[in-house]
Amino acid sequence: MTTMNTIARPVSSSALPTVSSIFPFNSSAPLTTFDADNEIYAPGQKARGLYRIEYGAVRLYHMLSDGRRQVIAFCLAGETFGFEATPTHSFFAEAMTSTGVRTYHFTANGKDQAELLGLALRGMLSAQKHILVIGRQTAVERVAGFIVDIAERQGGLEHFDLPMSRLDIADYLGLTIETVSRVFAKLRQSGLIKLRSIRCVEINDMSALRSLCA
Repeated sequence: MTTMNTIARPVSSSALPTVSSIFPFNSSAPLTTFDADNEIYAPGQKARGLYRIEYGAVRLYHMLSDGRRQVIAFCLAGETFGFEATPTHSFFAEAMTSTGVRTYHFTANGKDQAELLGLALRGMLSAQKHILVIGRQTAVERVAGFIVDIAERQGGLEHFDLPMSRLDIADYLGLTIETVSRVFAKLRQSGLIKLRSIRCVEINDMSALRSLCA
């Protein structure tokens, strides 16, 4: 675990170029809408560019050889996805709710190549954070880390709706849906969070929640 922490911290994500600094996100790019659970792309399809989520949320996942699903990442409104190291996509991308995305294409010139390296590093850091979350020993640590991450990615909100289901969370954290539900109930009973509904989370004590996944 010490080694993973060392790997994950050398480069601050805030120091890396964002997609918006490379491609001007404006309304001139066409908006494509997807209903919940609709596929955006699949493994093997040609990677045509980067996708920015205007509203909604997207899950990226891989199907294992035994038929199980491993969720790789959740992408929220304002975030981008679709960057690939190869000419084709490696994962499935599906809308989790009603979602609108804009596609931005890039050229193979030297300037884009250098700046896209920054995006690759940002993606690597995100993947490393995921490894750290699912590498934690207890289910409580994993779920607490997940809640903190979602809150931070939305500007430090203490009250938000989760676009993903309990099954999505379970497939992301390497847990069963029953375990995820029990941990949410335990965090609620301990007073760390309040569940206004199955998707609506209110954080009552962010410091205590952070300490569970430190």
